[in-house]
Amino acid sequence: MFRPPFCYNKRNMFIFSKRGGVMRAWHKEAEKQWDERAEWWHQSSEEMWERGSRKTIIPFVTTYMPKEGYIADIGCGDGYGSYKLCQQGYRVIGLDLSSEMIELAKKRRTHEHLHFQQADIMNLPFPDETFTGAMIINCFEWTERPLAALEEVRRVLKTNAYVCVGILGPTAAPRVNSYRRLYDEAVICNTMMPWEFEQLAKENGFTLVAQEGVYKRGVDASLFQQLSTELKQAVSFMWLFMLQKK
Repeated sequence: MFRPPFCYNKRNMFIFSKRGGVMRAWHKEAEKQWDERAEWWHQSSEEMWERGSRKTIIPFVTTYMPKEGYIADIGCGDGYGSYKLCQQGYRVIGLDLSSEMIELAKKRRTHEHLHFQQADIMNLPFPDETFTGAMIINCFEWTERPLAALEEVRRVLKTNAYVCVGILGPTAAPRVNSYRRLYDEAVICNTMMPWEFEQLAKENGFTLVAQEGVYKRGVDASLFQQLSTELKQAVSFMWLFMLQKK
């Protein structure tokens, strides 16, 4: 696996890559924190994907995404979502910044068409136009530069590839991870909202195919049917987008 050479400037907290661009130490800190949270995440991932906030994602994906080539599950965590995609007949490569998450995911590898690899969404170790599709759930929120991450995703997708993206709503509990920025403290969670991501994607090589909301447990989604899409996004726990690369 290709890994670019890095040097670390402690004073400015920058990481320089010869591949191009400058990346703050944000992603190194994110890797460290997600390594520390890996076991905690692993204990609840099955519940989330089977009965919780992520239970509608796989049906949403299978409605639109063809079962051709390989699908990248970027930000796969412990691999439960990748595993469920594979169960539906997809060939999947799960990618995550955290080596601890990937080690947990590899223990779940029970199929020849399911693979896992440590990788950063900002610098994916694959040639241009490798994947026929992607699933990216609550990953862009943990990047310092969402546009650069989106451009990197677009680079590794084939033309007309579908990508399912999940973006946290404004009141989702994980948003607390960005709060300390108000005290000028370093954080690893940005504040991009679903409606901002939608516009960003449309302006940078993607078309919107479909979208749907995921609401907090116990909320009756029918109460929101008369609201505009933006208001639905505002009260959602997470918003799902199905995009297609132009």
